[in-house]
Amino acid sequence: MEPFTRHTGLVAPLDRVDVDTDQIIPKQFLKSIARTGFDAGLFFDWRFRPDGSPNPDFVLNKPEYQAASVLVSGRNFGSGSSREHAPWALQQFGFRAVIAPSFADIFRNNCYQNGLLPVALPDSIVRQLLDRAASQPGYRLSIDLENQTVADERDTLASFDIDPAVKHRLLNGLDDIGLTLQHADAIESFERRRPTFLPHTEAVPA
Repeated sequence: MEPFTRHTGLVAPLDRVDVDTDQIIPKQFLKSIARTGFDAGLFFDWRFRPDGSPNPDFVLNKPEYQAASVLVSGRNFGSGSSREHAPWALQQFGFRAVIAPSFADIFRNNCYQNGLLPVALPDSIVRQLLDRAASQPGYRLSIDLENQTVADERDTLASFDIDPAVKHRLLNGLDDIGLTLQHADAIESFERRRPTFLPHTEAVPA
């Protein structure tokens, strides 16, 4: 997992509440767990018209938001089904962080597992960010995980909370497997002492 320390990027304003995972990555794109190619399905029903042509009114299709890497949206972002494909799609499209007043719990945890940072800020601050990104082409934010701050080119706008254990994992690029492998020596030592008639994590020589 790629570590997240500090990221500065162009902001895309998705001014909608209750953006659910069915809209983030529709069900027809869930046929693979290979973790590649999901960017094509991101917000598919909003990005494209029924005839398959791009919808020019959707924010991510507008020229001024191409290459955006910070998404700002409304409350309850990521509600709906628990599909991990949602953070995969956002990441593969180029996003490193999502800012919203609140997130669905499962979506937030899936983001943590994949190095995508969900940042919860007060409604008033999110409203300010949405308005600035909509009215100021090229508006950029810097998200500093070490100091837990969000800033633009002029000011530090807000601080955010994050569980210390989750912060450690993101700063060091550790998912569940990575955390486990930090104890590889202890696991191998335990396995060597374990009686051969009990289950092992690897084959025991005959």
